[in-house]
Amino acid sequence: AYAPNVSLIYLPAFLRLLHVLLLGKIRGTLATLLGGLVLLVADTQGDSLQFEVVNILCSAAAPLLAMFVFEQMRARQVSLTSLTDLVMVTLIYCLFNSLLHHFAWAVLSEQPLGTAQQMMMMALGDLSGALLGAYALKWTASRLNIGQAR
Repeated sequence: AYAPNVSLIYLPAFLRLLHVLLLGKIRGTLATLLGGLVLLVADTQGDSLQFEVVNILCSAAAPLLAMFVFEQMRARQVSLTSLTDLVMVTLIYCLFNSLLHHFAWAVLSEQPLGTAQQMMMMALGDLSGALLGAYALKWTASRLNIGQAR
């Protein structure tokens, strides 16, 4: 981990995006929210309930916003077999995820916002983890004839 709540390769970032890509916007967002609540029960970090809930909301909102922005920009859904689409939605997602979390941390004042470098490192960690997942999804979708996101 680079700093508290920041890793340089963060694989769960892709799982959040994968939920929305495969399950659709509503079910995918609900899956991320439910997963966050399960992890909340097992939390051993000692963060406040408010902080944890806001983190879960940010984690669920970022992939949903990324899908909406992608669909508005491209006027179509993400193609799971298009590496260009997956990279684009991943970049949008990572930007939203980092911005939402750092904004929430600044508002809650529970975690220091740190520097712009910390925010960029979070985005880089999300990006590296999400791109690894995107490449794996593209490879799998191509072989299983899975096409568009739901």
